[in-house]
Amino acid sequence: HAWSAFGRHTTEFQRRWHEQHPETDLRLIRHNTPTGGLAEGLCDLAVIRAPLDLGPWAHALIGYEARCVALASDDPWARRRGIRLAEIPARTLAIDRRTGTTTLDLWPEGNRPAVEYTQDIDDWLAAIATGRCVGLTPQATAAQYRRDGITYRPLRDAGPVPVHLIWRPHDPYPATHTAIALAAGLYREDADTAARDRPR
Repeated sequence: HAWSAFGRHTTEFQRRWHEQHPETDLRLIRHNTPTGGLAEGLCDLAVIRAPLDLGPWAHALIGYEARCVALASDDPWARRRGIRLAEIPARTLAIDRRTGTTTLDLWPEGNRPAVEYTQDIDDWLAAIATGRCVGLTPQATAAQYRRDGITYRPLRDAGPVPVHLIWRPHDPYPATHTAIALAAGLYREDADTAARDRPR
């Protein structure tokens, strides 16, 4: 994975895997490449959220994650319950164009935020913590990267981010489909819980 593995599902995924499949070693490793290390031969299966041409890869959609805004904790917006997409162009936006999920296509031309480009998740968080930038990211980042000086708030009106698993089509690891089923099941459990808790 390039950023956040399975977000808040990461620990549960690892625990269930080790309980259900102790014969197969599982390691979650972060590689700062668009394919999470798959194209470089560093892994057998990759978690992908960034906009990516999936054509060369076998892939499975395992779920969706809502977007949130990452802010310095002393930012005035950090006291709010949510932020709207149309408010972001008033700020400078931190974007990791190599492995991040945010592109300027979220806004119409002529009403796009100024951008500060970063190299990886640590640079992105550091830029936001200074207060000079804000960031947009899936909920997985908020779960995986809780940091002093960083606050996450819901982005109210942007579509969710799809989460895919990708692998080499002609050389799948034997446990690939088992991993897909486990990950998709965790995301489905999350969606089912949210649906039950939604006001009627």
